[in-house]
Amino acid sequence: MPRNDDVHFISTSLKLPLFSPHPHPQPSTPFFSSLQFSSHRKFPKIPFNFNFNHINSLFQFVKTPFLNCNVEKPNDEFNHFGSIPSNAALFCCSSLSLTDSDYGPPSKGNDDSGLMIQSKAQNVSSSRPGAEERVLISEVLVRNKDGEELERKDLENEVLNALKASRANSALTVREVQEDVHRIIASGYFFSCMPVAVDTRDGIRLVFQVEPNQEFQGLVCEGANVLPSKFIEDAFRDGYGKVVNIRRLDEVISSINSWYMERGLFGMVSDAEILSGGIIKLQVSEAEVNNINIRFLDRTGEPTIGKTRPETIIRQLTTKKGQVYSMIQGKRDVDTVLAMGIMDDVSIIPQPAGETDKVDLTMNVVERKSGGGISGGGGISSGITNGPLAGLIGSIAIYHKNLFGRNQKLNLSLERGQIDSIFRINYTDPWIEGDDKRTSRAITIQNSRTPGTHVHGNQPNNNSLTIGRITAGIEYSRPFRPKWNGTAGLIFQRAGARDDKGDPIIRDFYGSPLTASGNTHDDMLLAKLETVYTSSGDPSSSMLVFNIDQGIPILPEWLIFNRVNARTRQGWVVGPACLLFSLSGGHVVGKFPPHEAFAIGGTNSVRGYEEGAVGSGRSYVVGSGEISFRLRGPVEGAIFADYGTDLGSGPLVPGDPAGARNKPGSGYGYGVVIFCRRRPDTKAILDRPTEFKDPANIFHSFYDDCQKCTSSQASKNMYIYCMRIPMADRSNEEQMKILETDSDNPSPASGRTGPGAGASPGVKSASSALTATAARHNTTKTVATGLEIPKCAI
Repeated sequence: MPRNDDVHFISTSLKLPLFSPHPHPQPSTPFFSSLQFSSHRKFPKIPFNFNFNHINSLFQFVKTPFLNCNVEKPNDEFNHFGSIPSNAALFCCSSLSLTDSDYGPPSKGNDDSGLMIQSKAQNVSSSRPGAEERVLISEVLVRNKDGEELERKDLENEVLNALKASRANSALTVREVQEDVHRIIASGYFFSCMPVAVDTRDGIRLVFQVEPNQEFQGLVCEGANVLPSKFIEDAFRDGYGKVVNIRRLDEVISSINSWYMERGLFGMVSDAEILSGGIIKLQVSEAEVNNINIRFLDRTGEPTIGKTRPETIIRQLTTKKGQVYSMIQGKRDVDTVLAMGIMDDVSIIPQPAGETDKVDLTMNVVERKSGGGISGGGGISSGITNGPLAGLIGSIAIYHKNLFGRNQKLNLSLERGQIDSIFRINYTDPWIEGDDKRTSRAITIQNSRTPGTHVHGNQPNNNSLTIGRITAGIEYSRPFRPKWNGTAGLIFQRAGARDDKGDPIIRDFYGSPLTASGNTHDDMLLAKLETVYTSSGDPSSSMLVFNIDQGIPILPEWLIFNRVNARTRQGWVVGPACLLFSLSGGHVVGKFPPHEAFAIGGTNSVRGYEEGAVGSGRSYVVGSGEISFRLRGPVEGAIFADYGTDLGSGPLVPGDPAGARNKPGSGYGYGVVIFCRRRPDTKAILDRPTEFKDPANIFHSFYDDCQKCTSSQASKNMYIYCMRIPMADRSNEEQMKILETDSDNPSPASGRTGPGAGASPGVKSASSALTATAARHNTTKTVATGLEIPKCAI
């Protein structure tokens, strides 16, 4: 910790408090009866109810407001510190004595004066049985402990301002005098106060003999290992050279305790004392973590033997031995372990570490029943297909989520549609053993077949054209800064085109080449670099994705090109509405196959157009704006506007497939969406093989697209019913041909594996996914507007 001349920090052992109230006894004795006296310490401790003995008190303390824990609330306005301890005479002495007029000590041998005053008191007091005696006070003075006038008139004024009952020519009881003494002490400037009754010729003079606190000259803070020194320096800076005010000191201690509480830390000020020379000594108690243990429980809460290695769980925790335990950090650790996807329930229980001043943490975990299994399903593909089974897709997977007890995952999956198909083997190690940077590794082998309609669609002879890809790759990812994640990898790909009979082809109907090499397939080795920034998952979050793919020509016939792509998104919450703006762009240089061009149009970029209908080029820019708002319950609505352009780069793509199909090269769309949002399937997201998941868009990245999610998954998670009014700059006849597809995440059946892969490059919000995923829609004409309303019920 930083040191300076006035403040220094010392690490010491912990002293933790037992909070027990000390009620102040109410006096019921006669006015001049003997009252208890207590000896004064030369340098007293501050009279907070600190009695720190063991760590159990801290567990109780962190759950309650600081300073006043278990202290009775004062009923009287003079009491600012709760109940005054019965043994607090060193702090507040309210004994009342009788002296002669020269402030000498009371006479021990002659009781005549006492009898006389008692007689006076009896004349003034009430005649009712049990009533306290009252004495008429002729004068009230303030003096120091030696009976002399105070040097500082401001302190004398503080005493006089604190008095409520003690006034000249007033009849007082012992209780009222004691209450005024407490008010003087509660002002915070005085260490002790002694009320003295003096018999004079004019009557009884009441003198308050006070001892001011010392002037503040320095601070010693012990045990504050995590508390910033600047925080304490700033809190005490204005008090140097001034008389110590206990009320102000109470506020400073409260602020220190609040600092710990706001951060969920097990820490507090356990003791405060004014030393000689005006030095304030603060003792801070912080509970450090001793041991962290993992305890496996079954579903009934009984201990059992776990399949996961304890070190695999412990390395996920940010809480480490020797740190001050933080409840907020502990909650994050629980969420992290749950995000591993192999636990059903996780909790942390802090306990005292024996007789030490530390805490032991026990993490209770309940594992899922099985780490592996077989799953199957079906859904609707976003591919553009025809026939009675248009868009239907089925899938089956064999998986294991916790290989060797190390949270490693293996997945073999097959997805099959009318045209689309994907067979994938994926192995993921979310944290490579021995690495302290949380580096993950993913190995993927994939064979896919996808429609080539994004770039080479609208074949006049209605023949379908598919792109087949065989890929194998390895990727390493790690977080390198908070909210930032980086990925690097190598991917080999062999891609080629086939007709509807499955025969290889090298040109489409218009004579445009389908490969860059002129062979039936292209081979390429891609080096990938990607950086992702995500602020949070709420609607006002921001996101930035930047990636580069570089073709490496190890062999002469392998393609060499460079592709740069960037996407950004920013959201704002304005009252009940959410505003979302997104911008994306990219460029490709070098020799690349046409089906890897940027395809513009569709729900992924410019809504209101078919997929790739705006253009396909070497470059592109797409911008989108959207306002969404809740209508009723889970039903929401959105108004959107999109614009995209290929920046005139369509003719630069080999064979100019966009020009052969008369694509405009730029276009805009706007419309309205009504949808029903359901809570995303967190379990399904966690089970995905990728290591990077965007809470807002289920961002999945193995290749450059970063956007693969089954359409059946999207339909289950995002909506039950949707209706959309497309209003692009097109005729009604053209609008009737619009086939909406899933927006945020193209179907894995598309088999997109290379850079671009002919898909729309834009990044849309959740409402983009709310258009129907069926290949065709039933379209009804709205008489009131004359607009086409495609709709579907999922």
